[in-house]
Amino acid sequence: MSLAEKTCTGFVEVLASKAAVPGGGGAAALVGAIGTALGSMVCNLTIGKKKYAEYEPHVKDILKRAGVLEKELLKMIDDDAENFLPLSKAYGMSTATEEDKKIKEETLEKALKQACSVPVAIVKASYEAIKLHEDLVDKCSKLAISDVGVGVQCLRAAIIGAHLNVIININSIKDTAYIEKVKSEVEPLVENGTKIADEVYDKVVKILTK
Repeated sequence: MSLAEKTCTGFVEVLASKAAVPGGGGAAALVGAIGTALGSMVCNLTIGKKKYAEYEPHVKDILKRAGVLEKELLKMIDDDAENFLPLSKAYGMSTATEEDKKIKEETLEKALKQACSVPVAIVKASYEAIKLHEDLVDKCSKLAISDVGVGVQCLRAAIIGAHLNVIININSIKDTAYIEKVKSEVEPLVENGTKIADEVYDKVVKILTK
């Protein structure tokens, strides 16, 4: 059974254990999928309501895009685990000789880049989902507006959590060109994504408390 197919209880239990996977990356992907799913729920609760009929085509489009991101993020739970295993093995390689050290260093570099790829993808998917919540907050049923706030906060945690997993991997990578490329892809999304998430959350609170 894949990690994504476990029950909530099963996933939390294995996450809490000594098992190498899942870890923070898988948790970030799951939280991102949950946040995206909350946005989908709000879309489904809005569609068909006469009060929001003018927004219905737009909300249906948000729902369709969110469904794609949900599936991607759920898949990333297992992708992250699979990509961590080669890195775990690489750390255990022999350094008995200079040749061994060289082979281990090259293997580690490759494995670190592989391990970094899914957290980068989680950042990108979470950012897209945050943008969907930004689009949804002014077009959805106000009876479900709190769920937009919960969803965007889940995605805020997901994007920051994935970024931490990017950082811990690139800290050990020696390829400076690769590091700069990853940073240029990820850092603007994290900065802008958390800013948008905070704005959406603040808007939700204002709607709920006015």
